[in-house]
Amino acid sequence: MPGANLFYSLMRTAVGEPGRVLFHLEDGSHLTYGTMADRSAQFAHALMDHRVERGDRLVVQIDKSADAVALWLACLRSGVMFVPLNTAYTDAEVDGFVADADTPHLVTTPARGRGLTLGIKGDGSLGVAANSQSLDHSVADVKPDDPAAMLFTSGTTGRSKGAVITHRGLLSNAHALAEVWQISESDHLLHTLPVFHVHGLFVALHPLMVHGAQITILPRFDTDAVITRLPGATVLMGVPTHYIRLLSDDRFDRNLTAHMRLFTSGSAPMTAQVHELFTERTGRTITERYGMTECGIITSNSPGSPKPGTVGTALPEMDLRVGADSMVEVRGPHLFDRYWRRPEATAESFSSDGWFRTGDIGTLDDDRVLTLSGRASDLIISGGYNIYPKEIEHVLDDDPQINESAVVGWADPEWGETVVAFVVLADPDAKFTPPDLDDRLAGFKHPRHWEVVDSLPRNAMGKVQKKALRDLA
Repeated sequence: MPGANLFYSLMRTAVGEPGRVLFHLEDGSHLTYGTMADRSAQFAHALMDHRVERGDRLVVQIDKSADAVALWLACLRSGVMFVPLNTAYTDAEVDGFVADADTPHLVTTPARGRGLTLGIKGDGSLGVAANSQSLDHSVADVKPDDPAAMLFTSGTTGRSKGAVITHRGLLSNAHALAEVWQISESDHLLHTLPVFHVHGLFVALHPLMVHGAQITILPRFDTDAVITRLPGATVLMGVPTHYIRLLSDDRFDRNLTAHMRLFTSGSAPMTAQVHELFTERTGRTITERYGMTECGIITSNSPGSPKPGTVGTALPEMDLRVGADSMVEVRGPHLFDRYWRRPEATAESFSSDGWFRTGDIGTLDDDRVLTLSGRASDLIISGGYNIYPKEIEHVLDDDPQINESAVVGWADPEWGETVVAFVVLADPDAKFTPPDLDDRLAGFKHPRHWEVVDSLPRNAMGKVQKKALRDLA
């Protein structure tokens, strides 16, 4: 019997069929399950040589590559908590996450040159150190509820929280998704998502890997590359922005997609218009699902028979209810363990009877199909990325031009939402120049529209009424 370590389930094909291909790379080469297991052993040795020990947190901000996945596997087999960060984060933002994780261990790209480094071709100090290591390394003996990874999320205040995710949680979600989406070893995923968040790293990779399926790994979403590679795939997972871009290309049609078994979309809502256009163009449907960092995937429509405008029913072993305040609440083995060193925040996120309160507002129909109607927070989702207005507002309010600010999301046909900043100037007669935010905020957080106003709308208690600002769109 394999142990509770997620590594055993992801790499079981490396034992039974080591020569089976796992990754097809952009340059036409491929890597087998056995090769990936060996590479993870090399990284595990290299981490140990650099005094990264079991229970430590390893903060990772590197570009997407097969080695990035091998490093994740190395952390699993070493009992090290993997902490991936968005590659767009600035050094200042990374420093904040490193401090929160309370760790000296950081891996970045050779271009950034901070801590250990790892490039997409195995270059960098960690990649070079791994090359000479043994291909044999033990797998840490863990309990199901031991931590495997920590991914940073945020609440309505914008203060960062590290969601600690267990081996049990990740494995349970992988099996549930594979069951609902009918994943098998004959599937081939065209992977275009980043691997620094739940969607690309866990949702896309794990259900395929536990069944020994194959994956073509592209560095990023690119319309031409997807259209070129799609004939070799059976599964494509994306965000609404990806499908909008594909639909803008005449080559994306029934002939190109006739062999495809599954298209999924998540990380942001899909409009009815995109659903209709996709089906009209391809004769296929997009399977929408709903999840979050703390839970993995919570619900999914059934492949081939989705209900547009809904996010489907609860996955196996995931219980779902809508509370008296219309907030979606869940419980089950998929759930995260806790917020890192934030016991109060952890307690506040659960109901008195142990259900996790998602912060999303929704309704369940008679078939227990979930429809989301909004967010309890002011979270902006743009191109599949979560953007927290409070963080941006803190930066804007530091600018001497600005007396106060409010950031909201406005609907955008391509990105889902776009960031809009309303600013009240310190000098009402001055000409406003948008501040340079490059050193303090990742590019996807930058406001795309600026609105100078005399004052911000407030209620009787002085709270800014962001709904009024969103309604100005």
